[in-house]
Amino acid sequence: MASGRIIKLVVFELLEFAAFSIPTLVIVEQFATAYQRTRNIHEKTHYWLIVSCSIAYVASVSLLIWVPIKVLLYKKQHLSKKIKGWRPVMMMCVVLTTLPSFSFSIAVTEVQKNINGSADVLPDTLPDLPVSLVLTSLIVVDIIEKLRTYSLRGRQMSNEDRHIHTTNLQQIKTVTNQGRQNEGSPAPPQPAKRTQASRPPAATTQSPAPEPARPEEPPFQSGILRMMSRRDVRAEIFLWSFVLWSDTIEMVRVAGHPAVYKSGWLYPVYIFSFISLLRIIFTPQNPLLNSLGILLQDLPFIFVRLSLIIDLGTITPTLGLCKNVLVTLSYVYFNYLTKFRVFSTFELSSF
Repeated sequence: MASGRIIKLVVFELLEFAAFSIPTLVIVEQFATAYQRTRNIHEKTHYWLIVSCSIAYVASVSLLIWVPIKVLLYKKQHLSKKIKGWRPVMMMCVVLTTLPSFSFSIAVTEVQKNINGSADVLPDTLPDLPVSLVLTSLIVVDIIEKLRTYSLRGRQMSNEDRHIHTTNLQQIKTVTNQGRQNEGSPAPPQPAKRTQASRPPAATTQSPAPEPARPEEPPFQSGILRMMSRRDVRAEIFLWSFVLWSDTIEMVRVAGHPAVYKSGWLYPVYIFSFISLLRIIFTPQNPLLNSLGILLQDLPFIFVRLSLIIDLGTITPTLGLCKNVLVTLSYVYFNYLTKFRVFSTFELSSF
């Protein structure tokens, strides 16, 4: 009987391969349908030719790139441990699946406009399924890559709960050791403490800043509140994986607005949406991830959304623009401006 580890590996690999191959086939099939409508409806030659090319593309990249790299990473564990800071599986999905899918999404409208000579013949709304399928598949692969190091059975504490549990154990050990020392030997005479006035100026200015006090959360030890307060890091992976890419999802949905895909704004929306997805290649613990989030997503989205609002009106939510502006300004202020003397005054109060 197969072990749980083998079953988990097989299920994960099948899900990843489905997320890798299905979006391209669906997007190209949509392109083939749109192209067929511009030709003889009764003749399906162009339709099946385009569909067969998409199948051949998926089969070739799967056999020549996807499968060899997956086998190499599985067989050579020491090689996979040397890869730090980025994920080869996510790079293959972004380059070989997301990029062609976005390209054919643009081609769907461009082919219709070029053949009919006008954008008025385009439908009032673009189908949301293909683009949503591309982003969902990419997020699913990201979730699977994060879940590989966790067991799917049993309980798993979240990072914050683990930190609280470790802190409580350290406090208990400290109190226990102090009690044993007090029982074993009398306390030695304490030397006289220096006053703050007797300290040299360098010692006063270079003293480490105390950590700000955090608000205490109410403990729930029993009842329904305890059940509602449970947190598992595996469930949080699903939550934050979708929350992290909600801004990009909203930007891609803007491309389905008639005023966008019937004009030249379709190109910058898809281009900058794809650029923002490049962050998914890096590991979640990569120190560069925060700065890349500003450079690849928030900063470009500010100009794109501001330009769309000025030219076409509020077709994109102003909440997204406010989010991009506030995230960019807060990152620059707290990481760079606070190093200057005028912003470096330490604040003791938490209010």
